[in-house]
Amino acid sequence: MTEATNAEARKQRAVDPAAKGQRGTLVDAEIDDVPPASPTALPEGSRSRRALAYLGLCLVLIGLNLRTVFSSFAAVLPEITSDAGLPGWAVVVLTTVPVTLLGVFAPLAPFLARKFGAERVLLGAMSVLTAGLLLRPADIGGLVPGAGHLPTLLVGTAACGAAIALCNVLLPGLVKRDFPHRLGLMGGLYTTAICGSAALGAGLTYPVFTATGEWTAGLWFWALPAAVVLVLFLPVALRQHPVRHQAVSDGVNVWRSAVAWQVTIFMVLQAMMSFSVFAWLAPILRERGVDGGTAGLMVSASIVLQMLGSLFAPALAARFKDQRAINVVVALMTGGGFALSIFGPLELVWVWTGLLGLGQGSLTAVALTMIMLRTRDGHTAAHLSGMMQGVGYGLGSTGTLMVGQLHQSTGSFTAAGLLFLLVGTLAAVFGYRAGRNRYIGG
Repeated sequence: MTEATNAEARKQRAVDPAAKGQRGTLVDAEIDDVPPASPTALPEGSRSRRALAYLGLCLVLIGLNLRTVFSSFAAVLPEITSDAGLPGWAVVVLTTVPVTLLGVFAPLAPFLARKFGAERVLLGAMSVLTAGLLLRPADIGGLVPGAGHLPTLLVGTAACGAAIALCNVLLPGLVKRDFPHRLGLMGGLYTTAICGSAALGAGLTYPVFTATGEWTAGLWFWALPAAVVLVLFLPVALRQHPVRHQAVSDGVNVWRSAVAWQVTIFMVLQAMMSFSVFAWLAPILRERGVDGGTAGLMVSASIVLQMLGSLFAPALAARFKDQRAINVVVALMTGGGFALSIFGPLELVWVWTGLLGLGQGSLTAVALTMIMLRTRDGHTAAHLSGMMQGVGYGLGSTGTLMVGQLHQSTGSFTAAGLLFLLVGTLAAVFGYRAGRNRYIGG
């Protein structure tokens, strides 16, 4: 592309100043595309309230399926391990791989969207997610003697992780483009739906297992809402006529920015704790003597408190001249809440998991809000978001990996509690540095 074309692209994609006030989660990953990505085509070109409501419902329901794969597996992990005879390494892999794939596949999403259109890529991702959820609990021992559940658990879980990565990247851009005058409402519904999916997976999986007596039913259950969304979104995606786009490099090179790396490492540390909550909090509580149903309720309640933190923390952070204080406080709340859930007095375990939930929701939200607060334009924000998702989720998966390995080598979660005191402290250090009132690129 010539300099003239680059200049024209910058002119076409000038950032609305109001974008500074939007949620850090609503970053358009396709902002560098030329021609610009268009809003979703509705029936006969209509932008009627009914058609927009249907599209909004589809996008929110997609968000409602993006975390059940993590929390549902954790809710019945002891039953899966016992019945399927999973070796220790398989448990570690199954809790780590899906998070790692969030980082591996995130950079592919904008490329696929430029080629096929964001809506069709989302449809494909939901198809893969549904297939992965159906495959995950299957037993292929009849086809491959001695194979049992392990191969399908591995392949199905990996498919789900890859699909969720694409949705994580593309869904915020669609929300932002299709609802420019309802960003507060749609941003809130979208982020709440993602938190809600984790809460539902944690709270409902064990009761399904109890009612059926089969852990496979508890996992298969989550293929149903994914399939429903797939059917609902199918006519929307097929109506689109993809336009080939080119990517025009614009904005600051975030990979050479010290500020960007401070924000990204802050994201890595919060991801280490966040996905460890989804993967290990229920097994931690059950090992402490809490029954499966109550443990699921505790995790769900903790995640509901995450929603409250994620609603209020960004607005609070934006009111300050810098975010050093709030970043330090929520990082220490999260690390401390996680550690106390492991070795604090059991009679106060509801308090510890509640502290963890409020801290984790706030920590995740302020880490994402840094995307907007540390950048001057939408192009740089999109590049920082891509860096944070690729590095953040890729390295953040080491949290679940280390918890699994520590438990396997020591036979308890006590060492993991000490680990998260350290991770929370490091998050406070990098949160302090990332919270200073500076911009990427000066």
